Parts: sequence; structure tokens; C-alpha cells
Amino acid sequence: MNLAEFREHCARLAGFSEDLPFGPDVLAFRVGGKIFALMDVDLFESVNLKCDPERAVELRERHAGITPGYHMNKRHWNTVLTDGSVPDRLLLELAEHSHALVLATLPKKVREQLG
Repeated sequence: MNLAEFREHCARLAGFSEDLPFGPDVLAFRVGGKIFALMDVDLFESVNLKCDPERAVELRERHAGITPGYHMNKRHWNTVLTDGSVPDRLLLELAEHSHALVLATLPKKVREQLG
């Protein structure tokens, strides 16, 4: 999986936007202004994704390429390697899961505006 493929998939999600909030090297994907994915622009070796805490633990136990979120709340975020150790299909599903979790925290009016 490369960054262009990952971005293309995420760009289809409701309310998608992106920016570089921490400088030119760190790309954030957002929904309703809140981050759901965070990654290095140049390397794209991994991506930080929000995850249900119980599922996060399960994923970490089953996949060596999924670890507690680097520089994130380790209970709610995972770092997912993009080197093929985590299947692309699972990576994309986890991006959708992260998006859905963040979307659910937005005010009802914002969620309705996003569709």
C-alpha cells in the first residue's frame, strides 16, 4: 500500500479533509475538523488510526504490525505498519473504523451536514 492509494480510499469517506498541522512532514486526515489518521508524508511506513480500545488490544495481539499509537493515546490509537505485514484490506478497514469513531463524536448537526 502506498500513500496515494491510502489517500484515495480515505478521500471517499464523508467529510474528508487533509492538512499538515505539525509541519511539512506529518499529514493528517480529518473528518469534521478532527483527526482520524496521521502519517509521515515522505516515508508512509505507518499510519496512526483511532480504534475501539477492546479491538485495539485484540489487533495488537494478532498482528505484529499493529502496535500502540506512537505519540498518541495508547488506549485509543494504534500505529499500523504499511509494509505489507498488515494486509491492505485490513488497513483500509481500520481507516474506515477510525473515521467512523471520530465521526460519531461530532455534534449531530455536523454529522447531518456531512451526510
